Amino acid sequence: MNLIDVKSMYLDELAEDFNYIGYPKYRAKQVYRWIYKGTKDFNGMLDLPISTRKELANRYYISWVDIEKKLVSKIDGTKKYLFKLRDGEYIESVLMKYKHGYSICISTQVGCKMKCSFCATGKSGFSRNLLPSEMVSQIQAVQEDNDIRISNIVLMGMGEPLDNYDNVIKFLKLVSCNEGLNIGMRHISLSTCGVVDKIYKLAEEKLQLTLSVSLHSSINETRSKLMPINKKWDLDCLLEACRFYIYKTNRRISFEYSMINGINDSEEFANKLAYKLKGMLCHVNLIPINNVSGVKYKKSNFRNLNKFVKILEENKINATIRRTLGSDINASCGQLKRNV
Repeated sequence: MNLIDVKSMYLDELAEDFNYIGYPKYRAKQVYRWIYKGTKDFNGMLDLPISTRKELANRYYISWVDIEKKLVSKIDGTKKYLFKLRDGEYIESVLMKYKHGYSICISTQVGCKMKCSFCATGKSGFSRNLLPSEMVSQIQAVQEDNDIRISNIVLMGMGEPLDNYDNVIKFLKLVSCNEGLNIGMRHISLSTCGVVDKIYKLAEEKLQLTLSVSLHSSINETRSKLMPINKKWDLDCLLEACRFYIYKTNRRISFEYSMINGINDSEEFANKLAYKLKGMLCHVNLIPINNVSGVKYKKSNFRNLNKFVKILEENKINATIRRTLGSDINASCGQLKRNV
């Protein structure tokens, strides 16, 4: 018999299903509370009758992720987790500590279809989408392992979140609701390489999260070489969708720009980026590209990085150079890969 993924259900969905099988709604609240406390099986739900626990275990399962491996950066304490899923697949997540608290970078897919030329994840191939419960479980497992509360979530690990749209939206609503992990939308960032049709769809949701859009070039020819998705939706098409998103949500967009020596870091690229982003409610994160096995790209030098920032700021565009975390354990942007 196929069991139901109880952690991927909204509370009202669970209550409705409980009603269908003859349980009162308050039992659904009890179960939900245990699930988001991190309980991994129904036997641990001590305020439920033993007979009820057995019946629930025959109908539902509680998703979890097992820690297969953990690496800790000697540079900054960043922790990278390799998780094993219920079906034997593997994903990675990263825990980062900041002054404001703990942030986690979670995966939304097993692998990725997008095949960006500088990203290790795409080179590992694509297996499947993650369920909402598997995204929630990454957070719960890291919180339990470190005895902490995570305050910020970044959907920037393995996979393209908007390519797994329905599951990601459900995850966002589950993790932010009072009965769930109660992490507010303003503390969640979702990163996309530019899935334009889903950006329009996300705009209509009017969620108060931060949308991060990977640009990595201000010239279409170069961006198409770096990011194959640009052949389907070019920069003008993407930026038009971003403007619509800002209009619908009144939220600032964060543009991610990996700085690659001699490829996209010249003054020409900076000036064209400034021209394309002029007047937009946005911020630009410049990311010195990280080392990826099998990729020959090198990070920009300090002179080019600083000149790029200066040109953007002269054009009244907020820009910063992102600090690299976890580089010694391959936990930085573009370095997550299923090495199993």
